[in-house]
Amino acid sequence: MPRQADAGVFSWLFGTADAAETEQTFPSNSQNIALLQAAISPVGDASSAKGDVAIVGETSLLPETFATTPLKSADDDQISLYVVHPGDTLPAIAKMFGVSTNTIRWGNDLTSSNITVGQTLVILPISGIQHVVKKGETVQSIAKLHKGDVDEILQYNNLTKDSKLALGDVVIVPDGEAVSYGVATGATPPAYPVYEGYYMRPIIGGRKTQGIHGRNGVDLASFYGANILASADGQVIISRGSGWNGGYGKYIVVKHDNGTQTLYAHLSATLVSVGDNVKQGQVIGKMGNTGRSTGVHVHFEIRGARNPF
Repeated sequence: MPRQADAGVFSWLFGTADAAETEQTFPSNSQNIALLQAAISPVGDASSAKGDVAIVGETSLLPETFATTPLKSADDDQISLYVVHPGDTLPAIAKMFGVSTNTIRWGNDLTSSNITVGQTLVILPISGIQHVVKKGETVQSIAKLHKGDVDEILQYNNLTKDSKLALGDVVIVPDGEAVSYGVATGATPPAYPVYEGYYMRPIIGGRKTQGIHGRNGVDLASFYGANILASADGQVIISRGSGWNGGYGKYIVVKHDNGTQTLYAHLSATLVSVGDNVKQGQVIGKMGNTGRSTGVHVHFEIRGARNPF
């Protein structure tokens, strides 16, 4: 389908992406969340989108397509941005993207369903494990099995501590890990393309404290305040200098010319802004321990390609 957007639309999006954020502790969601490709919201009501066009991956979609069908599938691996327009509601936006309202709330530090016109929302669909409940299982036992968080499981599945699980129920474990002895654990991890030599390690020195986990991330540790480097040339599409942000804490996302994105999380400081063009090796942030983190490190993800680190 031919592209129907121009540079002016993208400039407008990035100009609004620095909406005010509030520093707060919002104990929900996980640090490893499936990200979607950058998308520009349609102008108008998300629930109807009459006569409007959404830009997804720089390709225009007719409103009839996304008014009733999610813009993204569960296997998509990059980030989406949505700018709130008059008439939008959080449930309507969630339905448009095929995610829960909690997913959007967690990813944007929203303590309620109230949103404002012009606000830029980051859509962070949860990466996790689908578990079919067996006889005698509880939320606590499922969390232990998949190394998940009890509170996150309760919140994502709209359960309470008093809820009883029935045989055959399906429970999503945000950021849950697969087990190796036959438990149904959801989709097979995608086979990512390899871009040999395209990415550089985002820190100098230090050490890897955790290999590939979540969807496609590694943890690299050094000292508090160590420089975080852009792994490849690109443009900043998210720079959050405060907030829980779905567990990422202070974090940055850069999109690259090969169609991939890199994410740098748990920072102590962000040194770039949305719309900035960055060069490989440029200092873009400082290592920290924000969000869902148990020690000083950077959680580094490559979305859409094999992570060589």
